[in-house]
Amino acid sequence: MKKLLALCLALMMALSLCACAAYAADASDDGAWTTEEIFADWIDGAPALGALIDYVEAVTDESSPDYIPPVDRIAVFDMDGTLCAELCPTYLEYYLLAWRILKDPSYTPDAEMLEFGRMLRDHAIDKAFPDHMDMLHAEHAARAYAGMTLQQFADFVNGCLVRNVDGFEGMTYAAAFYTPMIEVVDYLEDNGFKVYICSGSDRFICRTFIEGMIDIPYEQIIGMDVALEATGQNGEDGLEYVFKAGDDVVRTDRLLIKNLKMNKVTQIVQEIGRKPVLSFGNSSGDVSMHMYTISDNPYRSAAFMLVADDDVRDYGNPEKTASLKEKWSDAGFHVISMRDDFRTIYGDNVVRTGSFHWLDDLAEDRAAAPAETAAEGEENVQYVLYLGTNDKDTNKPVFTQAEAREKAKEILVRHFGGYTMQEANGGWMDGDTLYQEYTLVIYLSDTTKDAVHAAADELIETFRQSSVLIQANPTTTEFYAGE
Repeated sequence: MKKLLALCLALMMALSLCACAAYAADASDDGAWTTEEIFADWIDGAPALGALIDYVEAVTDESSPDYIPPVDRIAVFDMDGTLCAELCPTYLEYYLLAWRILKDPSYTPDAEMLEFGRMLRDHAIDKAFPDHMDMLHAEHAARAYAGMTLQQFADFVNGCLVRNVDGFEGMTYAAAFYTPMIEVVDYLEDNGFKVYICSGSDRFICRTFIEGMIDIPYEQIIGMDVALEATGQNGEDGLEYVFKAGDDVVRTDRLLIKNLKMNKVTQIVQEIGRKPVLSFGNSSGDVSMHMYTISDNPYRSAAFMLVADDDVRDYGNPEKTASLKEKWSDAGFHVISMRDDFRTIYGDNVVRTGSFHWLDDLAEDRAAAPAETAAEGEENVQYVLYLGTNDKDTNKPVFTQAEAREKAKEILVRHFGGYTMQEANGGWMDGDTLYQEYTLVIYLSDTTKDAVHAAADELIETFRQSSVLIQANPTTTEFYAGE
């Protein structure tokens, strides 16, 4: 379905190009920019577009002092909200995860995952998400897709992309791209720029999503990452395991990086190895990428911020974005207004309906996977973890006490259905120095040793510990409700 859509789009574009002369950007008598066929979806005189054309013409002119050799013409683009829709009614990756948890018949979520999926569904429209939702989503997504091969994951994503976009008529999720921004990508590539996507969304979602829609190869896509392993590896170290005939590569539940904010900069440095000269984004998550691009760059550089201020053709917020336009402009970024600069957003046949069927589409009637618990009155094991909060190398607290409790809680709720946590203080002598340490004592029941070790691995890394003390105490479980 998606490839058929892409083929139709390509044919329409080809026919359009055959019917018109080659593009040339010209200034009218009053200095305002006019747009020809390559920028057919922009309005004439859009200031940001004029700035981009001025820039590209200068840096591609070998006689210009601003000339940039093709090898250094690197442009980076955020994806959600910069190249494609993110307000219908929420991010594509949130929609995919909600569908996985609540509707996918091949997946049975546990109680905690089911609760998270319902929260995604119930608050996508009012945006009443908890704090740190970006990380909460990333961690739940890592778990929900764990065990899938990359082909299975791509098939799942494509199965969602062929559905109609909520809140619109005439568009599937696969086609929910901002056509004016696709014109920008094409224009840059035609002028010798190498274009990268640097997204907060999962790298493999991005690869599947843009295939057939934007001409950017897989190796130029950077995104959120989870660890991968062979199907027969089962957590064995990659330096020890040997890939075997019949093995496939599968996703694991180990989140490596959420590619937002400063993480975008480090990923660009590691994966591209050259400093971009152009950066395109739409939110605070892109500011670090922008600043890295335009700060101390040996070449002329520029950054562009797209603001969602169109509440007629899309679901933007003109009041909220009014202050953002000023903020981004003061930061030295060129501002692109969807309302004022785009002749069309998604294409002339796409219509905003003003209503959502989100809750109905994601209504579910499923139970959580049963927890493995000891029968009442049977002997069980209670695990007690003693988690220090001083850095193993410096002996100084890694977090404040309030932060430590919150960090531990975030990890524990992802691994267990419930827990009890107490605060304690410990101390020890090292030579003549007395060290004191704020310690969290964590009680876990109705779980397994493997699950406890998985959580302990994350606690050790997060709190920079050399180890976590774990006690396994046989106990008898009884849920007493009174006589």
